Amino acid sequence: MISKKALFCVFASVSLLAACGDKEKATEKIEEPVKPIEEVEEKVELYPTPFTGELREKEITLRPIIATINNHPAARPQSGIASADVVYEMLAEGDVTRFLALYQSEIPEKIGPIRSARSYFIELAEGLDAFYIAHGYSPEAKQMLESGVVDNINGMNYDGTYFKRSKDRVAPHNSYFITDNLEAVAEKVNASLLYQKKVSYTYYDEEESPKKGVQADQVHVRYSKNENFNCSYSYDSTNNTYTRSSGGTMTTDLLTGEPLKLSNVLIFEMEHTVIDNKGRREIDIHSGGFAYLFQQGMMRVVHWENIDGVLTAVENDGSKVKLVPGKTWIHFVPTNPGITTSVTYTSSDQQS
Repeated sequence: MISKKALFCVFASVSLLAACGDKEKATEKIEEPVKPIEEVEEKVELYPTPFTGELREKEITLRPIIATINNHPAARPQSGIASADVVYEMLAEGDVTRFLALYQSEIPEKIGPIRSARSYFIELAEGLDAFYIAHGYSPEAKQMLESGVVDNINGMNYDGTYFKRSKDRVAPHNSYFITDNLEAVAEKVNASLLYQKKVSYTYYDEEESPKKGVQADQVHVRYSKNENFNCSYSYDSTNNTYTRSSGGTMTTDLLTGEPLKLSNVLIFEMEHTVIDNKGRREIDIHSGGFAYLFQQGMMRVVHWENIDGVLTAVENDGSKVKLVPGKTWIHFVPTNPGITTSVTYTSSDQQS
């Protein structure tokens, strides 16, 4: 026979097991599924590029680079022109125009053909605190460069080293600056490439509309009877940019083969003075004057001013003109015959 003590132990064990089982079941009932940890996206700070207004994850630290680029028909298409944030176009001698191309947000593998410096090219570079690249100089420009008005490198001293000649073209339309040499040439002339004078334009926010003024889908800029240096712009509403042609030929970049795409076209009226028997000029880039602004198929009359050395478009109320983010082309046209004669545009309701 089983003793009472033994029975008690058996009942106690069964009760303990039952209690443990009930406790486990209770535990199972109150356990809830673990919620997955929600991933929080890290907000990336974006920085606008100073001369295009386009947003980048890294802040620009490179000093602006400005190069004189040849615009003779024998120098076209130019290399690296589509990478320029801003291009200034102006007369040199006679009917010939040259470009000053400003690079900062994008540096192409080579730039050119490079041509010679003029005094007003150097003044523009000085106002922007840009590192200046040229090959040759006028007498006035040579004096300015040798006196250290701007940090610069000149192909007259480095032809065949930092400047390379293309075999596909003849001099003086075949000198190119190789940008892999940029740090080396800056060190050579004891210049910093750090962006120190913070210069930038003003841009539209996403919610703002630049559709102001009158419609202008086609723009023509005339410098003289020589059609090789007259140019036209056509607005493409599908991407809100302008293409450019010069002498009746589309302006493209030799490195890419692609047409330029410009967000803003500006024309500044300036006093031009011929100073020697070779037709060299002085251009007054200080006094301000009338200007035309073209963006997103619209045109309006504004003004330009030299603010702390920087040529700036301003509205009639004195506020800075806002630009559409992207590339900008700026023309200088003489006060004689004047901007209204030099620049024509077409709209849906009038011909100007």
